[in-house]
Amino acid sequence: MLSYRHAFHAGNHADVLKHLVLTRTLLALQRKPAALCYIDTHAGAGHYDLGSGMALKVAEFEQGIARILARSDIPTLVEPWLEAVRRLNPDGELRHYPGSPAVARHFMRPQDRMLLIEKHPTDHALLMKYFGHQPRCRVLQDDAWVTLKAQLPPPEKRGIVLIDPSYELKSDYRQTVETLQQAHDRWGNGVYLLWYPLLTRRETDRMLDRISTTGIRRVLRVALAVRGADSGGLWGSGMLIVNPPWQLDTELQTILPWLTQALEVPPGIRGTSLDWLVPE
Repeated sequence: MLSYRHAFHAGNHADVLKHLVLTRTLLALQRKPAALCYIDTHAGAGHYDLGSGMALKVAEFEQGIARILARSDIPTLVEPWLEAVRRLNPDGELRHYPGSPAVARHFMRPQDRMLLIEKHPTDHALLMKYFGHQPRCRVLQDDAWVTLKAQLPPPEKRGIVLIDPSYELKSDYRQTVETLQQAHDRWGNGVYLLWYPLLTRRETDRMLDRISTTGIRRVLRVALAVRGADSGGLWGSGMLIVNPPWQLDTELQTILPWLTQALEVPPGIRGTSLDWLVPE
């Protein structure tokens, strides 16, 4: 089933959380000069036109990145991610939004490498257009559930794997746990960023419970709710960070209260949370 297209949701509150966590994680690993590898398992198109019919159909970016850019009190820790957004919008008008590959590409150093995996044929074609000829970047049209294991460990021995499926199918929840377990078995020192949706159905809770029993240690959890759980639809999202770099939890604790204000989370909603799903 290949119906999901991230262009409908580009720049929404889930992207805000995901790309902030990705940026802070990348920058933390780059405190050391050694090369790193960034692997994106569900890379999408990599770059999104917010004036397209898909983006404007629900215009989720208006409650996400647009609210962030409208602030005059942007924290220092948030600025690097916004530099990646502004790079695509040099005249100051919000017309384009960088997907995870473009965010990561913004921070890649000459010694770093990217591997982008996307199964959807249309999005893969767009991904090739934007990244296919970039130096030290490889784009695969493949099923990440199948191919990721063969890519690990990367030659660099350092880096990040972003696991960001659509969860359109119930099987995605099971596949996420299995893939994370297999990847960690092959590359236990890698940093894994796993995005998950907060929905009224219980699959996410069951997935998190299964991850907590895999034996994988050092799993930091950050969540963002923008509506009440009874509101239906995607009322929030979360990220699991396996092997989080030093001080990432402290940085997120600093950012999260501001993020709740910037996204105008209604009073009475616990907008953000940060805890250890599995400690050391």
